[in-house]
Amino acid sequence: MRYAGILTLCFVGTFGLTACNQSSSSGDIEKALGDVNVIDETNLNEVMLTAADPREAVTYFSQASAANPDRIDLKRGLAISLVRANQSRAASKAWQDVLALPGSTNEDRIEYADALIRANDWQAAEAQLNQVPPTHETFKRYRLEAIIADSKKEWKKADSFYEIAIGLTTRPSGTLNNWGYSKLTRGEYVEAEKLFAEALTYDQTLFTAKNNLVLARAAQRKYDMPVVQMTQTEHAELLHTAALSAIKQGDINTGKALLSEAISTHPQHFDTAVRSLEALDNAA
Repeated sequence: MRYAGILTLCFVGTFGLTACNQSSSSGDIEKALGDVNVIDETNLNEVMLTAADPREAVTYFSQASAANPDRIDLKRGLAISLVRANQSRAASKAWQDVLALPGSTNEDRIEYADALIRANDWQAAEAQLNQVPPTHETFKRYRLEAIIADSKKEWKKADSFYEIAIGLTTRPSGTLNNWGYSKLTRGEYVEAEKLFAEALTYDQTLFTAKNNLVLARAAQRKYDMPVVQMTQTEHAELLHTAALSAIKQGDINTGKALLSEAISTHPQHFDTAVRSLEALDNAA
């Protein structure tokens, strides 16, 4: 925005100095001012896609794309904003509109497949990914391929796709967590534990991976807390997870001890753990 102001002042100064030749320069000034408006709009679009409230971004891009129906960048912005706003079905339709315009890309089709998965339309998502050339190898493409293979219990394909996806990104924590959860559902607890632990080496704040790590260890009857960075509240919540897993496996006394520890560890009143412990005591 600062650049726009500087450029505008320059144009005003130039206009004052060349007023005697107004007819020859007015066209150049209008073109330059138009360029400034394009810069301003580009900056606004970027802000709306990243920093703005998703609902505000949806409103902005809805109005902008309606006024400029041939602008693929605005329709793409609308589709991205709808995904951010968790409006998966509307996002699917928006990505479909993007693909109908000249200039759409393989990445747009991959984003369309992602929106379809979020809308629980797995078959349509797979059909879209099948239209992406095999030479188009990106992290998101293979992550979605892995998720779809997982949903179909095609474990070998899923493992292969997860491995490829992880090799195509510098931020694999979420994908490692997904792969670990896949292993957890298959009953491959040792492999799951390794993948969750690896995910946390890339992102120590990923609580989902911490919780899944405790689940994988508890499935092996390892109820002690893993050596990972955690807040006091997280420590209490993870103890609660371990406790419920122990109880589910019939290790009632261990579960009660873990619940008591969770209650004493939590910095505030841990109502969920208290109710779980009370339920055990009443059952006894």
